[in-house]
Amino acid sequence: MSATARRALAALAAVPLLALTSCGYGSEKDSDKPAGRAAADAPALSAGSVTIGYFPNITHATPLVGEQEGILQKELGGTRLKSTTFNAGPSEIEALNAGSIDIGWIGPSPAVNGYVKSKGKSLRIISGSASGGVKLVVDPKKIRSLDDVKGKRIATPQKGNTQDVAFLNWVAGKGWKVDPQSGKGDVSVVRTDNKVTPDAFKSGSVDGAWVPEPTASKLVSEGGKVLLDESSLWPGGKFVITNVIVSQKFLDRHPDVVEAVLRGSVRTNAWIAANPDKAKASANAALKKLSGKALPDGILDPAWKSIRITDDPLASTLRAEADHAVAARLLDEPDLSGIYDLTPLNKVLKAEGRPPVDAARLGRQ
Repeated sequence: MSATARRALAALAAVPLLALTSCGYGSEKDSDKPAGRAAADAPALSAGSVTIGYFPNITHATPLVGEQEGILQKELGGTRLKSTTFNAGPSEIEALNAGSIDIGWIGPSPAVNGYVKSKGKSLRIISGSASGGVKLVVDPKKIRSLDDVKGKRIATPQKGNTQDVAFLNWVAGKGWKVDPQSGKGDVSVVRTDNKVTPDAFKSGSVDGAWVPEPTASKLVSEGGKVLLDESSLWPGGKFVITNVIVSQKFLDRHPDVVEAVLRGSVRTNAWIAANPDKAKASANAALKKLSGKALPDGILDPAWKSIRITDDPLASTLRAEADHAVAARLLDEPDLSGIYDLTPLNKVLKAEGRPPVDAARLGRQ
């Protein structure tokens, strides 16, 4: 292993546009949305409809904006776009396995777990979507330096989720000991739903949190201070927070539909890059539809700035995140060979005049 890889592993253990409740484990489906309106004069592709799943947060800006602006549906033509939202990764993986969704935006840890548990038969990662947007936010009255974290109570979204693994890896890099199952040790890791964390922080029941956006910015609005941005721990400041996955069965049966969704994803990301303010407003409008409440500017603006939208799956960082989970004793050594199938994405990128992306030797053979 290279020195760079060792530093990355020691520094972290893993995804900015809105938030990452997306990589949590064990929460329930949040809501269903009605089917999109297929173009009446356009022929359907090989499937009459396709159902996507994602999380109502900023790290899932691509599907939020892509659906809100009609970009995904446009690429699908006469094939109807349906969508379902989730609060955490495991429920989305269950829905994918059950055939309730066909394509999903999801964090790296649940994607890895879903792939490993199915012995590589249930899903493939077919694109990246977002990088960054994860921060350690603390009560500045209790924690003034990184060394002060020792002995404190720090929230993560859920045991074994992407941020939980990242925090445990960072703790190990400091030379501190924490039991990964109970969260007890030199630091008390308090597994808390992102929706509850701001109230726990306000009440003083936790002293800080290693969380995604927009939860991190919510804590800052309550008097918290960003002590560490996880991006600073990764080479080049990039690490995967959101991937695009597909049911293996759906990919085999409907490659044209998968390609259309990926084309919509790539073009959505290009539109976001070209129109950041409009995209931010579009994502917030979508969030309001889903939750009934838009994010205030004081939370939305910093959360949006901390996310980086990307088509590149940043495959080497997913490998590192899996290694972090193994080191934390939350995952057995996984065989990730074949977890990526980037052929459809690279076909889309080539048509757009863009260079291909790499699977870091984890691509489908």
